[in-house]
Amino acid sequence: MRHKFSVNFLLTLFFTVLGLAVMGYHPGIEDDGVYLAAIKCNLNPSLYPHDANFFRFQLQATFFDNVVAGFVRLTGVSLAATEFLFQFATVALIVFACWQIASRLFKEVRAQWAGVALVGAMFTLPVAGTALYLIDQHLHPRNLATALILLAVWRVLDGRKCQAVPLLLLSFLLHPIMAAMGISFCAFLSMVLLEPFPAWLQRWRGSAPMAAAFVSLPLGWIFEPPTPAWREALQTRTYFFLGQWTWYEWIGALAPLLLFWLLWRIAQKRHETLLARFALAIFLYGMFQLSLAIVILEIPALIRLAPMQPMRFLHLIYVFMPLLGGCLVGKYVLKTSVWRWAVFLVAINGGMFVPQRLLFSGSEHFELPGRTPANPWLQAFAWIRQNTPTDAYFALNPNYLAAPGEDYHSFRALSERSQLADAIKDTAVVTQVPELGDVWTRQLRAQNGWTRFQLADFERLKTEFGVNWVLVSYPQPAGLVCQWHNAVLSVCQLP
Repeated sequence: MRHKFSVNFLLTLFFTVLGLAVMGYHPGIEDDGVYLAAIKCNLNPSLYPHDANFFRFQLQATFFDNVVAGFVRLTGVSLAATEFLFQFATVALIVFACWQIASRLFKEVRAQWAGVALVGAMFTLPVAGTALYLIDQHLHPRNLATALILLAVWRVLDGRKCQAVPLLLLSFLLHPIMAAMGISFCAFLSMVLLEPFPAWLQRWRGSAPMAAAFVSLPLGWIFEPPTPAWREALQTRTYFFLGQWTWYEWIGALAPLLLFWLLWRIAQKRHETLLARFALAIFLYGMFQLSLAIVILEIPALIRLAPMQPMRFLHLIYVFMPLLGGCLVGKYVLKTSVWRWAVFLVAINGGMFVPQRLLFSGSEHFELPGRTPANPWLQAFAWIRQNTPTDAYFALNPNYLAAPGEDYHSFRALSERSQLADAIKDTAVVTQVPELGDVWTRQLRAQNGWTRFQLADFERLKTEFGVNWVLVSYPQPAGLVCQWHNAVLSVCQLP
């Protein structure tokens, strides 16, 4: 028994490290621009005196920033080290939970670990039409919520539903939207595991009536008229509008449901009862959530519900797809052949590693604490963090996140300074927090034509908003006096 525990522990650790090695680590990118800034503000309230609302309002629905900041205060471990430690622990929990689920569905050890291996390699698999990966390349409450949901699924499979409840509640405190999906799936899984098996499930045809009944509840705030600024921000996110999905995104949404329906029927014929019921639970969950999403996203009166992002139900399905697919490959293809396993691991991990290096071509694959960045944008952010006043208010290209080599690193989170609203990440924040719409619109309009700005334009921003520093391309526009530059960027203080 002790030997078996040691082997399983080492395999869990191995696939955790391998998954991280393929995925990479990039703190401060994309959504982490919101969460990391909130944590830093929690630890040092003097930060972000001009723009804290662009992350503070969105964090009202989660305890994530309080948890991370509380750990830093309690232990004295640096925030950078804490974030990496939490990311490592989260990935390890996901790997462990996937193995536990696989071990309930497949008795063959090779099948169990093949499923875990495929999930680990596919951490950065995009989820069709949702702007999600299975796991983010930085610490995110969605990662933690996913780990807790998978642990809850394992406990439901073991018939320990009471143990699943606190895990789901904790996930809700971290990420309510993902937790709602996890609760929904665990409800369907509990239903299909009932004994005797409910006969009506064999005749199940859909849940549109249930979805319609749900969304017709008297929630008056839903029908409040949205502001023009909020609508403008919403239009920048195609995943809110099913009519704007591409054909391949629809294939990515519907094909997994068909595959799990087929797996249910095949496993049922082979008398693999638990696997059949698990596949059926995924299918029922997917069909119900798809019906609900169509109702929410296609009825104009319910547009205020669009930021709930109901199509993100696919995230959990995309976790189970490589897990069960890998288990089947391990059981029927890899078996005990060493060379097949070697080819399998090299192919799946190499196939996902290359796109990650191309996606973050301007950055180190592992942006670990204490390393001097080679990325010129990160060099500029570091100089600003170390050499400008805490209350400095910056303006920079509102589309800077999409600049070549910038790799979507957040100025606000990494420089620890306030900035005028940007046109990419802050836009997504506005879709979640409509009351920021007017501020966002005004600041964005004032930055139109940024690439042609001269000294008079920067002085106008100072007069209108109080901006007193700018980050511009090097060489800087005439008249600006800059205190630092590299080959790409200049940091200048406005007179």
